Amino acid sequence: GITGIVNKGDWPRFVQTDVETYEKAELDALYAVCDAEEKLWWDFFLMSGCREQEVMYMTWRDVNLTQGTVTVRWKAEWGWTPKAYKERTIPIPTNLQTALTELKAAKEKAEKANHGAACALVFPTSGCKPKFDFLDCLKAAARRAKLDAGEFYLHKFRATFATWHLWAGIDLRTVQSWLGHSDMESTLRYLKPSRSKETRAKVDATFA
Repeated sequence: GITGIVNKGDWPRFVQTDVETYEKAELDALYAVCDAEEKLWWDFFLMSGCREQEVMYMTWRDVNLTQGTVTVRWKAEWGWTPKAYKERTIPIPTNLQTALTELKAAKEKAEKANHGAACALVFPTSGCKPKFDFLDCLKAAARRAKLDAGEFYLHKFRATFATWHLWAGIDLRTVQSWLGHSDMESTLRYLKPSRSKETRAKVDATFA
């Protein structure tokens, strides 16, 4: 509750960097060296726009395979809460919905065959624990693909999710809701100039 200690002129200054997104060619090269499990990891990050910990603690209860949505929820059993304590639901494309349906069926079959207890996590490690090394796995895959591992990080999937949806014509308010942003300013950072053929044609027409 103490105020008046720091004035506006005392605030640190920094350069607001441009949001980086993946090029489709980069993702194609990455996926070419990944197995089915790894591809599903990156698809989930890309097509849900979830943050790293949101994926780590995603459970099957959060995945609605009928409606094709995933929900970010508070996880009391893991002592984890969503950023800003905001829960949200995100629609996912049919191809991811199908892949998750197949994954769940395969896991249930394996658990039944081994008489094991069902694991609630979508992407668990051994012992049904959250997977903490997604970033390490991503960088390892980038190196296998002979790509610059320094250019591959998990939040870049989220940025690509937002930018591609905005390019596709999804309105800002909806994308803001899917991302879980508290303010529109955060979402506006992802409104990068479209590189569609239609936009290119308009740019060319301006200077024809």
